[in-house]
Amino acid sequence: MSHRLASPRLACVLFTALCAASAVHAQGSAVAPTPAQLKPVVDQTYAQLLAAPAIKQLLEAVKADHARSIEDLRMLTEIEAPPFKEQKRAEAFLARMKAVGLTDARIDAEGNVVGLRKGSGNGPRLLISAHLDTVFPAGTDVKVKERDGKLYAPGISDDTRGLSVLLSWLKVLNDNKVQTVGDLLVVGDVGEEELGNLRGMKAIFRDHPDIDGMVGIEPAADGTVLVLGTASHRYEVSFKGPGGHSYGAFGQVPSAIHGMGRAIARIADIRTPSFPKTTFTVGTVSGGTSVNTIAPDARMAVDIRSDEMGALLDTEKKVLAAIDEGVAEENKRWNVNTLSVSTRLIGDRPGGRTQADSVIVEAAVRSNSAFGHKTLLTGASTDANVPMALGIPAIIIGGGGKTGGFHALSEWIDVTDGWMGAQNALATVLGLVGVQGVSEPLLPRRAARPK
Repeated sequence: MSHRLASPRLACVLFTALCAASAVHAQGSAVAPTPAQLKPVVDQTYAQLLAAPAIKQLLEAVKADHARSIEDLRMLTEIEAPPFKEQKRAEAFLARMKAVGLTDARIDAEGNVVGLRKGSGNGPRLLISAHLDTVFPAGTDVKVKERDGKLYAPGISDDTRGLSVLLSWLKVLNDNKVQTVGDLLVVGDVGEEELGNLRGMKAIFRDHPDIDGMVGIEPAADGTVLVLGTASHRYEVSFKGPGGHSYGAFGQVPSAIHGMGRAIARIADIRTPSFPKTTFTVGTVSGGTSVNTIAPDARMAVDIRSDEMGALLDTEKKVLAAIDEGVAEENKRWNVNTLSVSTRLIGDRPGGRTQADSVIVEAAVRSNSAFGHKTLLTGASTDANVPMALGIPAIIIGGGGKTGGFHALSEWIDVTDGWMGAQNALATVLGLVGVQGVSEPLLPRRAARPK
């Protein structure tokens, strides 16, 4: 997950949308509405589903499979999966997917592991996913260590826990011969972190246009439902000049580093709206050859984010203009035009949101309520950005367990009673796709999807 779940202000706004079907600014923390505030069909479906003996048995099977699923968690965590180098973990995940019954699963051209568990027919197709990659470079010690009831390892919660939960679900569904009405497209995807730019999820929705909705599994506290995808653009900016001796060429040539500094100062003065939250930063800088050289080159990386595409594009325009103005100012300082700049888009994450009164969100709210959790609606930059940008309903929920230290070498997970979160998330999924002989699907087939 590219940044952790969002602010109380955003959560409260989204909760207001759930109750009033419109975005309203508000302060305070969000709680789930009572079941009476949900669509009656949602409440009725979950009452019927969770009372069914077959589903009670299935959820008990999730609990019984917990210890074994932690073996999957340890095994997969200890396989490196740096950005763009996820293949070994993908192969191991594929082998486990086949072992638990999805025998026709495969690795696609982008590197995603993809398997289809077909429903009984004429139902929706729901993508359930977790990402294979971590932020950690090759050579990182990924050995799982246990201390004080917690498991420590880079990437163990973000998002290897999600992968192990998907495998557990497949195993218990197949062992208990539970037939869903809708199809489950099960995916371990690549490219969620850093400059992966959601390449794996982009490929999934390009190659599978018949997906009706998505439920992604990420580290999240019980009751958290991500419904907003923060968009981002990232640029690599390169400044080029003739360079020269710091004393001998002074006054004759511009400095690439000075030009970059002028650009950074202008960027720093840009004003952005607090709502929708819109941010920018110059994250890295480099350049020059020596302390006594007028720098011939300099580089910086810029990150721009917003909860709304319009605000993102407006801020992006201001940032790019500031860069050009900084170069022009440095050239003017020395009455030359020999400093130039080029920009390259290196990060492009589309944004969007799933309406808080949509069935997919209300399903998660109702399932949370059944498991004793209040719902916090929130946002971040995740795989769900892709379907949200396409207008396809998508949410991110947790898979169980307490987690911390994301993107740090000290990342950890406490899996004590983690099966409860896995049960809760599976119940959300089953309500959406329906279970043959028990409940009809809540998730509608998209009118625009190919047949």
